[in-house]
Amino acid sequence: MKSLDNSTTNALTIKDPFTFEFLGLDAKDAVTESDLEQALMDHLQEFMLELGQGFCFEARQKRIIIDDKYYFIDLVFYNRILHCNVIIELKNDEFKHEDLGQLNAYVGYYKKNEMMTGDNPPVGILLCTDKGSQMVEYALSGMDNKLFISTYMLHLPDKKKLEAFILKEMEEMGVQGVSLNK
Repeated sequence: MKSLDNSTTNALTIKDPFTFEFLGLDAKDAVTESDLEQALMDHLQEFMLELGQGFCFEARQKRIIIDDKYYFIDLVFYNRILHCNVIIELKNDEFKHEDLGQLNAYVGYYKKNEMMTGDNPPVGILLCTDKGSQMVEYALSGMDNKLFISTYMLHLPDKKKLEAFILKEMEEMGVQGVSLNK
């Protein structure tokens, strides 16, 4: 999980990865961004619980105009705890740096045109199926907007992958000598 500290004691915590098993989508099928977005809307309550506390739904396919061209933001939420808009872009493939440019443009638009008195700057979340940590690091380098890249899974991984993940996390935390085998 990544945490973004606000000027107050509030913090936005971004899960990585998100697990969307509640959508009932089969990872083996070709899932388009539209399919994923529709499934998230059909299960909005579960999705908002997965996002965390304070999220209020604002818009789907929010139309904005930049340079006389229409653009559509996948999902817009407002976080009442952080007092800011949260813009979510969905991608049905691995992270690409150009996706971050798109998200950054939307966050910049919201900062200039949609913020209300008392709001904190908007936050952007890019949800994709996979991400390379180095590309994410380089793509985020020098950006002043609050942008996050997180992965999502349609199903939890099998038992062996979960065990390997847990052991790796425990090793990184310095916990030694623990076995998950019965």
